[in-house]
Amino acid sequence: METLGLLMEGFAGALTPMNLLWVVLGCLLGTAVGVMPGLGSSMAVALLLPMTFALEPTAAFIMFSGVYFGGLFGDSTMAILMNTPGQASAIASTFEGHRMAKAGRAPQALATAAIGAFIGGMIGSIVVVFLAPALADFSANFGPQEFFALALFAFVATSSVVADSILKGLCSLIIGLGIAVVGIDQTSGAERFSFGVPQLFDGISLVTVTVAILALGEVFHIASRVRRDPTNRVIQAKGRPFLSGREFREALPAWLRGTGIGLPFGVIPAGGADVPTFVAYGLERQLDRRRRKPQFGKGAIRGLAAPEAAGNATTGTAMGALLSLGLPISATAAIMLAAFEQYGLQPGPLMFDRSPDLVWALLASFFIAMVVLLVLNLPFAPLWAKLLAIPRPYLYAGITVFCGMGVYATSGSTFDLLMLLGIGLLGFALRRFGVPLAPLMIGMVLGPLFETSMRDALASSNQSYGVFVDGPIPVAIYALLALALVISIVGRVRAKARKDT
Repeated sequence: METLGLLMEGFAGALTPMNLLWVVLGCLLGTAVGVMPGLGSSMAVALLLPMTFALEPTAAFIMFSGVYFGGLFGDSTMAILMNTPGQASAIASTFEGHRMAKAGRAPQALATAAIGAFIGGMIGSIVVVFLAPALADFSANFGPQEFFALALFAFVATSSVVADSILKGLCSLIIGLGIAVVGIDQTSGAERFSFGVPQLFDGISLVTVTVAILALGEVFHIASRVRRDPTNRVIQAKGRPFLSGREFREALPAWLRGTGIGLPFGVIPAGGADVPTFVAYGLERQLDRRRRKPQFGKGAIRGLAAPEAAGNATTGTAMGALLSLGLPISATAAIMLAAFEQYGLQPGPLMFDRSPDLVWALLASFFIAMVVLLVLNLPFAPLWAKLLAIPRPYLYAGITVFCGMGVYATSGSTFDLLMLLGIGLLGFALRRFGVPLAPLMIGMVLGPLFETSMRDALASSNQSYGVFVDGPIPVAIYALLALALVISIVGRVRAKARKDT
């Protein structure tokens, strides 16, 4: 009952006219950026991150919740209409969603995505409301060795388990950790990797890295390929933007199964919504093979419904892990953590006690964002496709200007603009060679926590490395990590064996 009372207070704060306006604006901006070719929800949050620092924290994070969830729907719109997912979590939606669109059922596919996002997101938000405070209480037992183990789990899982190539994933992680250690060491006062450049003594801004890697790097990548794909091949969405009773009944079990699969992945550092969307799609495909008339490959509505619900359920519970543990499980969550740090806030067990108004208003805004997105996207989803008519040179030139303006507004330094350009070229190179970006972002965000926890644990144990396995929580985390590695290795070996036969 106490939780419900706090949630009602959160709704009272989130439903003020100005905060409600920020939710709606965030949903609009997130969806608009998400439907742009090659962009995604993580890009939407990164691009808008510098623009929100003029807002007070509650308004800024309420807006971010709308951007986050809105960007996910934009990813799905691109996947369905253009067969071009905004990010990896929408890939599974292309398989059957684009086939539905090509068969003249684009409005129904968009409606399936919108309702699936609503169901998965709402159930995920309900779970977060009751799970996050419990996680915060549990994480109050965490000491340096527990946070060290948790950060190590995130590093290894995102760089080796989720990435297609272990070597590329580790390279991305090392780059992120390398960026994180630039500047003056807060403990010893030693200068590290700044090469005598005064502007680097305070380190490299996470905002600059985020915008450069995710936004400017994507602009360079698209520019390098514009001659190969000069046109936007989009399928027009015409017809009824709702589902018939038969279609709804067929999709409902898949929505619920996808939600059930996605919920646990929100608290597992396994790369975000990428894995559960594929798991949900694979389950529906297996179930379809048992039917008298299999539908997969022809535009099966269940093949779209399950991944959409799974992705949004994961996103909802991921915010719970971020708020209660301070643990980002994806690149987008890492950007959100950076935003908290820019405001001087540290997500974790103490945040529910120190900033309850912000936390519960943010949790309430998740529910509001789901409703707003459903209202906006069910009848108006076809209108988002019209944004694709913007000529690409103008579109990406505008994004480049916003990148520069955003970074300069936060620092007022021309040196940061040069850093933006240099790191943007790095982001382009990473995309060019297929290096995943999530390990880099998580390495940079969690690198300081990893280093500080390691130092504190060693200092408290007289430099005894046995402290890292002292206690049931670190041992349980290492056991889960070992299990994840074994499953990943077995899966890769089996996939290679099937490919060779």
